[in-house]
Amino acid sequence: MALNTLLTRRAAPLAGRTITPAPAAPTAPPINRIPLVLALIVLATLAVSVFAAHGAKPGVLLLLGSGLGFTLFHSRFGFTGAWRQLVGVGNGTGLRAHALLLGTSATLFALIIGTGTGLFGSKPASSAGPLGVSLLLGAFLFGVGMQLGGACASGTLFAVGSGQTSILITLAGFVIGSTLYTWQYSLVDNLPAFQPFLLSDHVGWAGSWAITIVALAAVVAVSLAVQRRRNPPPVDAVPTARGVLRIVRGSWPLWVGAVVLAVLGAGVLLVSGGAWGVTSAFGLWGAKIVQALGGHPENWAFWRQPTSAASLSGPVLTDKNSLTDIGIMVGAAVAAAAGGAWTLHRRIPWRTAVAGLLGGILLGIGARLANGCNIGAYLAGIASGSLSGWVWGVAALAGTWVGLRLRPLFGLHNPKPTDSIC
Repeated sequence: MALNTLLTRRAAPLAGRTITPAPAAPTAPPINRIPLVLALIVLATLAVSVFAAHGAKPGVLLLLGSGLGFTLFHSRFGFTGAWRQLVGVGNGTGLRAHALLLGTSATLFALIIGTGTGLFGSKPASSAGPLGVSLLLGAFLFGVGMQLGGACASGTLFAVGSGQTSILITLAGFVIGSTLYTWQYSLVDNLPAFQPFLLSDHVGWAGSWAITIVALAAVVAVSLAVQRRRNPPPVDAVPTARGVLRIVRGSWPLWVGAVVLAVLGAGVLLVSGGAWGVTSAFGLWGAKIVQALGGHPENWAFWRQPTSAASLSGPVLTDKNSLTDIGIMVGAAVAAAAGGAWTLHRRIPWRTAVAGLLGGILLGIGARLANGCNIGAYLAGIASGSLSGWVWGVAALAGTWVGLRLRPLFGLHNPKPTDSIC
């Protein structure tokens, strides 16, 4: 079965019901020339500056980040909407795309970490978090925050880059929540937990990879079964160019986005020695802002840890996750402008703004409690063969269920079986 068919497979209509197929994708609008030129200038200036001031390794990480942003936008690859559609109307298309991303990443991680292959002198390492209260609570809060804030960690960055002004509020909340966590770190530092569990420690990398692939295949099968029972609505078509122009001006199939993201994420692992992550940078940005305002976060318990202290004392443009985060925003801006979709959103309803800020704060606190987000904990954890990634996903799905029930309080729409979706 072709990947596109598997990702978008529809169940037969229930008796007496028919499903209107999705319309053909409309033609992409004209290029946003001024935003495109500005985004390219920013990307080129940043790349030249980072390469010149800090060397090849940070420069390559910035470019990998821009590739991630470009891919995230063109494939509209997200986690928040995918889980909302799964919980709300039983549409598993997004979850199956996650499974492809996770399976491809797991394959590449096994090859890279299992053989010890790295670039720029890096030593690739697995991502595995402790199994305990902090993980469960953090992932749950993250799931709630995603649905209120309207985006996950990677989604927040590429939405901001594509001009979605309302998500700036979510990003601000993300930074605030992350900063609050580092400020009060001592309150949650010693919550009960078991040690990380890596499959490779028990069955080797080949066994870890095989178990992960079988588990992901089971996820795909369950999502198809749920979709047959729920009979979700069709997916709206996204404007796209045709032919080779689709690469820079079109909507990519989800499976293409999944594979490209996995390859770029593996590139981050090769170059830096660590998996692609997002949210630790937000705590660093918050601490830098506090310092600029005359505060002293370097005296907080979190920033007195050796690794954290080194990050805080160094330039932002030498921090791995900051480099890829900035690259994602700029790369998404290039992609959105080239696709004619870059636009500033104005007149944000006050309840949407409140939800965005509150959701962002929950995202920031939740990500730090859980030792990562949908990328650093969920994607990197499962790809590394860590049980923590699977636990994160289950807890975040529970948070998604709660978040969907809170959304109407802020005037936010939930998917219904009669809707089309995008």
